[in-house]
Amino acid sequence: MELLGSLSLDQLHSYTWGIAAGTLIVFGVIWWRNIHWTVVGSVMFFAALNAGAGIYVLSTVGDSRWSAGAESSLTAPSFAGTPVVGEYLLPLDSALQDVVGGVNDFIAFKQALPIALNFLTMSGLALLVAFALAFIAVVISMIMARNRNRELKKYRATVDQLKVELEQVKWQISMGSIGRPTFEPAEDDTEVLPRRTR
Repeated sequence: MELLGSLSLDQLHSYTWGIAAGTLIVFGVIWWRNIHWTVVGSVMFFAALNAGAGIYVLSTVGDSRWSAGAESSLTAPSFAGTPVVGEYLLPLDSALQDVVGGVNDFIAFKQALPIALNFLTMSGLALLVAFALAFIAVVISMIMARNRNRELKKYRATVDQLKVELEQVKWQISMGSIGRPTFEPAEDDTEVLPRRTR
């Protein structure tokens, strides 16, 4: 909270955009294959940042950052210094301070409310954009899954074809080894036959 207390209103606006953009860049580089889901997550994170900023503004209603150039707070007059009857007017001073304090709280709330609503409106718009992007991301994911299944079927068909060809090669090899004789005489060997005797 101390860090937020040191930020001006313009810096608070800039930080919500900058942090969301940085998140998109970092996670987009890491998970570039699912960049569509990274965009959806970054937009939702931007919505959460703006909602948090709006809640922070409402929780620090009296902060001077939300009242720049607006109405100044009121001060209650004191009747305690009135001669003779001053001590009898102390309850009136207390009541006036309570009334003026309530008016100042209302003024501070009136000054902070538009700023908080600006952040909350930005958060709501970001959520609407995130829902639309999520629908697009689902469609993209379905198309990618269909393409992956198509490629997988193609690879399976190729593997099945290779298996069939491998079986044919094995069968041809086995048939060739059975048909050939186990012993083949050399080509230069000549057969000597006995001569007929008369």
